[in-house]
Amino acid sequence: MPIRASRLKRLLAAATVAASLAVTAACGSGGSSAAAPSNGPVTLEFAQWWGAELPAGEFDKIVAGFTAQHPNVTVKLLSAPYASTKQQLVTGAASQTLPDVVGLDGAWVNDFAKQGAITDMSALMAETNYDPGELASQVQVSGKTYMIPVVNFVYPLFVNKDLLAKAGVSAVPTTRSQFLDAAKKISATGGDAKGWALPLDTAVPNGVQNDVMSWLWASGGSMLKDGKPDLGSPGVKSAVEYVKSLNDAGVIAPGSLTMKEQDKVEKFTNGQVGMMIDSLAHINLIKKNKPDLNFEVAAVPADDAYTGKRGIPYASWGIGISDSTEHKAEAFAFVQYLLSKDVNAKLATIANGFPGNKTAQPDFTGSDARFKTAFDIYQQGYPANEFVGLPKSEDLMRTFDEQLQLVLTGKAGVDDALAKSQQSWSSVIG
Repeated sequence: MPIRASRLKRLLAAATVAASLAVTAACGSGGSSAAAPSNGPVTLEFAQWWGAELPAGEFDKIVAGFTAQHPNVTVKLLSAPYASTKQQLVTGAASQTLPDVVGLDGAWVNDFAKQGAITDMSALMAETNYDPGELASQVQVSGKTYMIPVVNFVYPLFVNKDLLAKAGVSAVPTTRSQFLDAAKKISATGGDAKGWALPLDTAVPNGVQNDVMSWLWASGGSMLKDGKPDLGSPGVKSAVEYVKSLNDAGVIAPGSLTMKEQDKVEKFTNGQVGMMIDSLAHINLIKKNKPDLNFEVAAVPADDAYTGKRGIPYASWGIGISDSTEHKAEAFAFVQYLLSKDVNAKLATIANGFPGNKTAQPDFTGSDARFKTAFDIYQQGYPANEFVGLPKSEDLMRTFDEQLQLVLTGKAGVDDALAKSQQSWSSVIG
């Protein structure tokens, strides 16, 4: 019986990937090889926001290691800020025109997978006998892996120590009441400084995940029960009421309703905000733009009565492969290169994140001391991000965002807003 062209293509791709993986396995720790995953020249387009957040030129050096091993493959980096990358990929997923390799936020995975925009990497692993045992985690939909976290970032509290000192606050807040008190004192120092920044732009509603639900997770709470929405729980209500109390006290930087994450970081960098909850990935950016800024990182404050382990908000530089790419073999070889032990450790170190390869160890030698501090916070708590893998997670954030905005502008009560959010979420999650 003749082999169909489509099947033949898959078999050839599998054989090519297998060859490339052998090269990657031999070279992933710094070796070199002239072998390439394809006989002809191939260009892989890789869209991500990582390069924009790393020190200039560092990501190019990482990628150059792969192209040195595979001289017939060129990796074209499409680097842009997070928000721009997200918009590009959402559009590309809908039109089936994604670049060959894509940086992924866990919040996008369910939707992209169901659209058929990103490929099932479990199949590629099986075809090439790749053992995923070294991976710290995988993001799956219906039991199939569509994203592999390459670097993980916790979202601790960033504190401007000079503003705290100016406000007469001697210690970094560890509880909600201490945080509110410090935010009030910073806001009372005069000038344009405020205690906290809260980005709630509904176009990019990840502020709900990073800046609102972080208060819930830091106190051991959950927005889900048995996988279903539980927005009426005491923990969720307490977190929202606490955010409202910060707003009512006038300690939040103006413009929250249209503020994006990069705006928050800019305000903190410029000394206009004393505290923010943010990704470790932005340490490099802050140091570059304001080398003399005196800041530190700490655990997100918990409810005053809470004594258990704190959930640590986190996000990942996840990676996926377009389902429409003609170069899955080369793309998968590149994915494995980034996740090989030594390469992954180096990438995590320069990114101030934690490796996606669980055998890789970040090198703290000569690194920013805040990186080690965050690692200690991470080890003392547990990673918490309940939006990862949920269907239409950005829509869930947006719905919650819209109701929260009504609360903060005095147009709705907390109970009513949570009830409407619960109803909307239940129609999506079931």
